[in-house]
Amino acid sequence: MRAYPAHARRVASARMEPRLLAAVLPPPGHLRTAAYATLANTVGTGLWAAGAAIYLTRSAGLSVAAVGAGLSVAALVGLTASVPLGHLADRRDPRALRAALQLAQAVVGLAFLLVDSLATFLVVAVLESLLTVGNLAVRAALVAVVAGPEGRVHAFAALRAVANVGIGVGAALAAFALAADTSTGYRLLVAGNAVTYLVSAGLLMRLPAFPPPEAGAGARDQPARAALRAPRFLAVTGAAAAMGVHRVALKLIVPLWIAIRTDAPRTVISLVLVWHTVLSVLLAVRLGRGVRSPGAAARMTRRGGLLIAAGLLGYAATAGLGVPATIVLLLGATTVHTIGDLWHGNGSTGLAYELAPPTAVGQYQGAFLLLTGLTNAVGPALLTVSLLRPDSRWGWYALAATVAATGLAVPPLTRWAAAEAGRDHP
Repeated sequence: MRAYPAHARRVASARMEPRLLAAVLPPPGHLRTAAYATLANTVGTGLWAAGAAIYLTRSAGLSVAAVGAGLSVAALVGLTASVPLGHLADRRDPRALRAALQLAQAVVGLAFLLVDSLATFLVVAVLESLLTVGNLAVRAALVAVVAGPEGRVHAFAALRAVANVGIGVGAALAAFALAADTSTGYRLLVAGNAVTYLVSAGLLMRLPAFPPPEAGAGARDQPARAALRAPRFLAVTGAAAAMGVHRVALKLIVPLWIAIRTDAPRTVISLVLVWHTVLSVLLAVRLGRGVRSPGAAARMTRRGGLLIAAGLLGYAATAGLGVPATIVLLLGATTVHTIGDLWHGNGSTGLAYELAPPTAVGQYQGAFLLLTGLTNAVGPALLTVSLLRPDSRWGWYALAATVAATGLAVPPLTRWAAAEAGRDHP
């Protein structure tokens, strides 16, 4: 069995950090190192997310339709990497494996400079998606060995908060390339994204090695697709993943709703999204404590579902209100929704950890990522049709009811799954 080192060690002297980052960084130790690697990685994510579409259409010469279709195809193909690479992380050192994947991501990131047709774009985009999704499964396994069974959900919440900071920084840096609107600027953006992968890989290699268990100690006895043949695990995590459709509502539907169905100025869209990000950064760690059993994770997921439903009803109620009341209600609904989102995210992560065999954490997290990815793939088309029609209030009501009902179903499903897995439920 692997040893689980303490996830952090406090020291007497602390370095000066930017205030927002200091609020979410773990104490000095292995988890702090992992957090810096996450920060570097997600700065690149923010750079690429903000500038990818513009680079591919302006500099690479692709059409908007080709970019959209290509990214959708790549995202679906990429999901196939989650379980195999998660399984590999259970059998190899996840630190070295994740660093190797990030080196490969740097190479593939630079390959976007060679894109000059739909065919080359598809090849590069699919490779990028496979590496990105696989990397997420390996990261879950790495967090588990760095933080240990008692601290892994809390650690995951801390890294999620750091990731939000990194994405925000990357998006802000991308603004310079977008403002310059030159081919050179966009190419520098692509190169910058690749560099962040190299920095992240270097930071990861500062962690100690986490060798796999001895042969026959458990991990090597787990079939490569064991997680996909565990119906009770899939039922619980599938319900938790399906609840995640609400994130599509916030990032895609709420901005369109504000623009189409309310009288609020469009600048409120940015205000709502920034407020959500700030709350996510400041509250992620605080709301990630206490998940140390399947039952605790299930109850947190249920609380999250009920709050998310309340937030969705708040968004629906903004149609037809005056501008001041609309802004106040939008910010209030976003506050409630964000707290629910954090509870749901931490609870569902806890379920995927707590219901997995201790020696197959990577593979089972990979299965959870697969289910989450399928929800993200289906969500945009489903919600765009149901929530933006003239009578779309009923769509909001139906979505809120579905999320709440699914959340309420998670605890009994978890008891059922925990009994099969031989895990204590409380």
